[in-house]
Amino acid sequence: MAKLTLSMEPDKIEKAKNYALKHHTSISKIVSDFLTDITAKDEPKHDALLEKLKQMEVPDWIKDLSVKTKIDLPDNVDYKQLKYEYLKEKYGL
Repeated sequence: MAKLTLSMEPDKIEKAKNYALKHHTSISKIVSDFLTDITAKDEPKHDALLEKLKQMEVPDWIKDLSVKTKIDLPDNVDYKQLKYEYLKEKYGL
């Protein structure tokens, strides 16, 4: 654990102390929770469904569709990534 020094007006400090006392917590916990919440909004969200779909094996019949529909795809195409991008766009994720 590390220390952090904050500067603010004395009336705000007093209000924070009263709030912490009323809610049986500490100012450090309040600030820590606040910082955790605001920084979590910047982190990419982990979508379990998309991750599961990304890991699924692509059946051969799907791979064959590119031949049957005359889509010219390179030999090194990542079918899993194509499927992932398609489903992500289709479902607006």
